[in-house]
Amino acid sequence: MTERNYSGLKEYFQETYRDNSYVKLLEMKLVHIEPGVARLSMPINPEKHTNLYHVAHGGAMASVADTVMGVACGSLGRRVVTLEINMNFIKAAEAGTMVSAVGRVLHNGRNTLVVEGEVLGQDDTLLLKARGTFYVVGKFDIEPEV
Repeated sequence: MTERNYSGLKEYFQETYRDNSYVKLLEMKLVHIEPGVARLSMPINPEKHTNLYHVAHGGAMASVADTVMGVACGSLGRRVVTLEINMNFIKAAEAGTMVSAVGRVLHNGRNTLVVEGEVLGQDDTLLLKARGTFYVVGKFDIEPEV
């Protein structure tokens, strides 16, 4: 797939997620997408994303990890729902910082996909490591070249 095709894939998913209320609520943005790989960013807004310790709430971190893994599946044209996720919280994300999340498809099966996710701090410090199994419920209206 050429860089131009990546651009079209990114535009497609930006439009697809533009009206997703949860993605908008958490201020997630699609940064990069290619077949089997996606990257999102999310600010750790002290008014929205933090817990009583003034660091990112685990639910916000889990949400960006789950979302980026789902987008990685979508980059292969697969509509999915999450069957199972395992998350290891390594380090806290401080309020006022930006995190990035990367999802990579490890297995692209007929009915399920296995995906690895990472959430990284501004200095690329590993904050969270995840692995999930996703069930295929349909297809997106794209035909990515892989």
